[in-house]
Amino acid sequence: MTSMTHDGPEIIGGVDTHGLTHHAAVIDGLGRHLADQEFPATIRGYRDLLDWMRGLGILCAVGVEGTGAYGAELARVLTAAGVTVIDVDRPDRKMRRLRGKSDPIDAYAAATAVASGRATGIPKSRDGVVEAVRVLRVARRSAVKARTQAMNQIRNLLVSAPAMLREQVAGLDRTALIRTLARLRPGGDVSRPLTATRASLRRLARRHQAMDAEIAEIDTEIGPLVQQAAPALLELFGVGTETAGQLLASAGDNPERMRSEGAFAHLAGVAPIPASSGRTHRHRLNRGGDRAANNALHTIVLVRMRYDERTRAYVERRTREGLSKKDIMRCLKRFVAREVYRALTNKPRITQTNLAPAG
Repeated sequence: MTSMTHDGPEIIGGVDTHGLTHHAAVIDGLGRHLADQEFPATIRGYRDLLDWMRGLGILCAVGVEGTGAYGAELARVLTAAGVTVIDVDRPDRKMRRLRGKSDPIDAYAAATAVASGRATGIPKSRDGVVEAVRVLRVARRSAVKARTQAMNQIRNLLVSAPAMLREQVAGLDRTALIRTLARLRPGGDVSRPLTATRASLRRLARRHQAMDAEIAEIDTEIGPLVQQAAPALLELFGVGTETAGQLLASAGDNPERMRSEGAFAHLAGVAPIPASSGRTHRHRLNRGGDRAANNALHTIVLVRMRYDERTRAYVERRTREGLSKKDIMRCLKRFVAREVYRALTNKPRITQTNLAPAG
């Protein structure tokens, strides 16, 4: 942890973040409560919060709740000022039942979590190309969801549509179906079920086309950014722009905050969890972590299981050894996570060659 050259005792700050205000608290090295105060969630408020903390002593670190949400801008301001920022999880329900709930209590708890070493996570910096990718992916994900919803509604309407309309589009693939429905001419009297159905199908088809165009536009924006941020990631077998974008968004602009590939495995929910009992020794799938990152790794594994000869040979061998498909996929996800971590952090691949003693 870094400290500033100010007079006074070493102190640690904690902040409970909200949409309009942030509540800050300060403790000393022994964990004693020194002071707490509320500040507006504005640029001026963030600077006043920092000045107030520094006025109480040598600020070693600040624990901030919600660095990925309400506390994102505060974390950026503190980091830019040279303050060590630690990401603090919100207290669970059991702890809140024991301690009670208020903004000062949560702020002091954030500071205590840093002082005790319970909270050690470095937040995402959210100030580079990867943050731009993450933001663009929010709009893309929304467009994909709207397109899927429109397609489902089209199919549901066609189930109960008049036979004349159903037969008109029977056997068409999705592209032809959307193109045909978008060109329908409903007529003027929407009080007739056939006319109303045609009108609804045309609107849904045109919405589907609009979402198609929007997704394509976003993809042209995201593609170069992903290539710029992690070209080595795109070189991995089975990694496309979509999965690479998600893995980048999960890792953040400062992937070095993950100190090891094991830490990344925990982040992505692929670190094996012991599930042994008696003479049975095994591990089970991890259901925690970032589920979107886990899904990206799952997609990569599925692609490799289908198209990569080495992976197919591995699956066959492990199946003969008695492993279930779930256990095999868990092992493959862990292996892919190692490759992804190296690609994200530019860590060299460890081989027998560079492990051999020199000379």
